[in-house]
Amino acid sequence: MLDKLEEIECKFERLNAELGDPAVLANAERLRRTGRERAQLEPVVAAFRRFKAVQADLDAARQMLEDPDPDVRELAREELAGLREKASAMEEELKLLLLPRDPNDDRNVILEVRAGTGGDEAGLFAGELLRMYLRHAERRGWKVELGDLQEGGAGGVKEASVTVNGTEVYSSLKYESGVHRVQRVPATEAQGRIHTSTVTVAVLPEADDVDVKVNPADLEWDVMRSTGSGGQSVNTTDSAVRVTHRPSGIVVKCQQEKSQQKNRSMALKVLRARLYEAESTRQKNERDASRKSQVGSGERSEKIRTYNFPQDRLTDHRIGLTVHNLPGLMDGDIAELLTALRTHFEAERLKAHTRTGPEAGP
Repeated sequence: MLDKLEEIECKFERLNAELGDPAVLANAERLRRTGRERAQLEPVVAAFRRFKAVQADLDAARQMLEDPDPDVRELAREELAGLREKASAMEEELKLLLLPRDPNDDRNVILEVRAGTGGDEAGLFAGELLRMYLRHAERRGWKVELGDLQEGGAGGVKEASVTVNGTEVYSSLKYESGVHRVQRVPATEAQGRIHTSTVTVAVLPEADDVDVKVNPADLEWDVMRSTGSGGQSVNTTDSAVRVTHRPSGIVVKCQQEKSQQKNRSMALKVLRARLYEAESTRQKNERDASRKSQVGSGERSEKIRTYNFPQDRLTDHRIGLTVHNLPGLMDGDIAELLTALRTHFEAERLKAHTRTGPEAGP
């Protein structure tokens, strides 16, 4: 492990030097790629340097055990106990950091929310889930741009898509993909019976132009008038667009902007994300048919979480976690929940990594 960490530290220093190279600075794509690679290595290098500092303190404490002064030797024994515990914890941290990274972790995302079973109540909950993610994004300082919003009955949301830009967006939100189930008494329920509805969430890593090449000849564009509520002139001009990617059959609609050109740009962004997701899933399934991608796989049909309003309870069925305070959670206070999910799945990856042997690191 130490040899691997030394290699990573050397690579990190080389990337630092490249970021000061005029040839790299003059090439926007190379600069972006080099900066992203450096950012991925930085946490590993920082942790490794802390680990080396603790190892140096351990060596110094061991030398103190040879001191003729008994007080110095006693002090050294006390220090050694704490330093060994600290070094052990740091070693576990480094093992996690050395796990093969999800190449999408630093990407921005396309977040899609769709009402499932449950009629108007599903649409109402879809709108609440969308607001939950938007409020969380606001807390994190992420930038959100609405791509498409199709309203349902009773003021709910039939489906919506937004782009979320910021730091560690995909790594934070990727475990949100799946079926979210809500149990509560709808406002329209006269007899007070609890209804169960579902909403599907998809978190797609945003694809760069270099990741997915889209042939314009494969695209079929339709222009139409926007529907639903909108600002001035949104519903009075042919600004909404629908693009169909003929080879895959993927269809994307975008109507939120007044400008047809902006809607076209957003539709292409969503299309590239869906194509990237489809190709990523195909490659993963080819490598190991038993593994399913968290996004865009059969797992999306499985219930991942239940929001029980009468009991003020949220339960994530994948990790057996139950938390309360639904009003706070629905207002975007989901940071601890997202951290628990990441911690669980990283621990599972570490177990699998230990069983199958080392792979390529960051």
